[in-house]
Amino acid sequence: MANLSAMFPNGVFNPKTQRAQLIMRTFGTAPHGASALKLPNFDDTPAELDLSVVIPVYNSAGTLATLLARLTQAIETVTQSYEIILVDDGSRDDSWTVIQSLRETYGDHLVAVQLMRNYGQHNTLMCGLGMACGEYVVTMDDDLQNPPEEIPKLLAHIKQHGLDLVYGCPSRRNHAAWRNLGANIVWHFYRTVFRNPVTPTPFRIMRRQLAKSVLFYDLNFTYLDGLLAWCTSRIAGVEVEHHPRTQGNSGYSLSKLLSLALNLYTNFSLIPLQIVSGLGFITATTGFLVGIYYLFQYLASSIVVPGFASTIIAILILGGAQLLALGVIGEYLGRLHLNVNRKPQYVIRHLNKSNSQGVEDSTPLEQPYATHV
Repeated sequence: MANLSAMFPNGVFNPKTQRAQLIMRTFGTAPHGASALKLPNFDDTPAELDLSVVIPVYNSAGTLATLLARLTQAIETVTQSYEIILVDDGSRDDSWTVIQSLRETYGDHLVAVQLMRNYGQHNTLMCGLGMACGEYVVTMDDDLQNPPEEIPKLLAHIKQHGLDLVYGCPSRRNHAAWRNLGANIVWHFYRTVFRNPVTPTPFRIMRRQLAKSVLFYDLNFTYLDGLLAWCTSRIAGVEVEHHPRTQGNSGYSLSKLLSLALNLYTNFSLIPLQIVSGLGFITATTGFLVGIYYLFQYLASSIVVPGFASTIIAILILGGAQLLALGVIGEYLGRLHLNVNRKPQYVIRHLNKSNSQGVEDSTPLEQPYATHV
């Protein structure tokens, strides 16, 4: 694995001057301007390991030891060439301390990453995917609701059927009612936008080629499943178990799930703009027809129709429709503004891993890495 300290000696990744270096490290090719850029689809860089497992960690100090014990036992039934990447997403408990102690137990198999604050699950996953060196990459939650023992099933399915992405889809989800409601809204939007019947879940396995391809999408409002569906259509699901949560609370609230649905629609679809356009057309047509009706009323009876109420109603309807349209357009413009400003998806505070020679590489806390990947 590449030594980030040597690659970026000043501690901060500058996209204007060092993006070529990062692309060379990830794909083994130069960007446009130096030579022809090979697209991610043509990445032929050999994987260093058979399997990488990326796990975002947030306030999960109590489950990490059990998770890694079960995870290593399950993985070692299929391969000894693997890594587990734990990315601490600004936890408020002792998760980072626990991760560091676990590294003493699992050694080279464990990569520990600490982010400078909480960036959200999907940005954290992008960080982990950027670190992954395996031919296949698994992502899963840290709460043990996704049994690690199901990983061999996912690995066998993606190999046997020549797929790029396989989701572990539980037949029954052990979540609270509000969590299921929010998840159902996100999944409905996902199917509407991508016309894909597979239900996306945090428990997934993908090929290295796909995992590295999504890193080329530099979005501040990241929705990983949307990026994956945009890159490939070879997606399937396999039924897995889903266990009740034993410790802690979910990091997702209903508002966060609705925000995720908004990210999906605004990043990958023009449907909100199309809905507003349709609403404007319907409103204008209705106003035109109402105007014709009142005109006929006036011509037929020669009586002036009192129009105060109808005028106020029309103004309110049209004004509301215009404000709604401006709000949707403003949402798109705001996201465009933030993406143009290139706010980093995440910033690494601390990286603890071993390089390809087995030598410890630990980035000190004083050298954070601002990463636009």
